[in-house]
Amino acid sequence: MRKHIVFLLLIVLVACTKAQDKTHFSKKALGDVMLDTEGNEFTFAKIINSYKGKKVIIDIWASWCGDCIAGMPRVKELQETYPDAIYLFLSLDKDIASWKKGIKKYKVAGEHYFIPNGWRSDFNKSIDLDWIPRYIVVNPSGEISLFKATKAIDPNLEESIKEKV
Repeated sequence: MRKHIVFLLLIVLVACTKAQDKTHFSKKALGDVMLDTEGNEFTFAKIINSYKGKKVIIDIWASWCGDCIAGMPRVKELQETYPDAIYLFLSLDKDIASWKKGIKKYKVAGEHYFIPNGWRSDFNKSIDLDWIPRYIVVNPSGEISLFKATKAIDPNLEESIKEKV
């Protein structure tokens, strides 16, 4: 019995050391490279640090994702209600042409980046991405105030956006 308890504790300890810190992005996530609409490469660290001092709402999406598109009207409402926030859209489209077409088709306003390594990217692995859309809120001091929301109507999403630091 004692061996089983020790074994379980060891498993929990190992799992916790591999888990993403829910208040900061991991080094692997920050080092992942993404593309802007002009094809320029940026690390996620450079992208997120460029918005330091602002509230950032990250929307991980794809133009082929029905749930992502269904959430867009709510995201647009949030943009109207909280216009001072930065809306950062990270795309998991299969190719750049589809991504750019989706931005235009759905009139997605905000900052746009394409994740070239898709679901297998270091960024997505580090946040344990298992569904899109995925919403993350980063406060002005650069800490994650909402790590995971999968619906734009999630009340925690708006609460995190309006939360003062």
